[in-house]
Amino acid sequence: MAKISIIVVDDHPIFRQGVVDALSLEKDFKVLGQAASGSEALAMVAELNPAVAIVDVNLPDFNGQQLTRRLRETKAETRVVLLTAYDDSSQELNSIAAGASAYCAKDVDPQKLVEVVRTVAGGGYVVAEQVLDQDALERWQAERANPLLHREPGASIEPLSGREMEVLACITRGLSNKEIALALAISHQTVKNHVTSVLRKLSVEDRTQAAVYALRQGWVQVEKPAP
Repeated sequence: MAKISIIVVDDHPIFRQGVVDALSLEKDFKVLGQAASGSEALAMVAELNPAVAIVDVNLPDFNGQQLTRRLRETKAETRVVLLTAYDDSSQELNSIAAGASAYCAKDVDPQKLVEVVRTVAGGGYVVAEQVLDQDALERWQAERANPLLHREPGASIEPLSGREMEVLACITRGLSNKEIALALAISHQTVKNHVTSVLRKLSVEDRTQAAVYALRQGWVQVEKPAP
């Protein structure tokens, strides 16, 4: 019987090792590696092509939702289980919209996590402690999408691209357009275009509103000040 290959991505070594130890007890699981950041995880997925990646929502370089979007954009076959310390329904919907196959609290029972991994590896989804197939997942998203974005019923939802998420993260950190251009190695005009697109998609009037929205939705983690 082929084993389910897994990587675990979390910047807290003790928690990460605990997840690895719990999963390693399962005869049908094979943990291929561990990563402490989104960039490490991207490289690991490209090299090892695991069936499932268990990812913390908050990572030191970019968050788990951004990592999930990047994996989807690269058409990676790896399915993502996002773990969070905060049980938030809007984060849950954003995570599924980003391409995650499951969203669980970090205090999930180890055996429950095992079941989630098996469900996801088998092509299913786990949200709100429910096991769903593709059709049921789409209905679940449709029922909750409009309240999340505070829009009128029937309003369309246009997701941000991976690059737009990067620009939004820079905006949230207070970077100017020039600084964003330098950070992302793109032109000043390209930054202006992305900022305009982000504001339009989020239906906000300025950069401050966009930053507040990103923080409230858990898309961007506030950086801790250096000691």
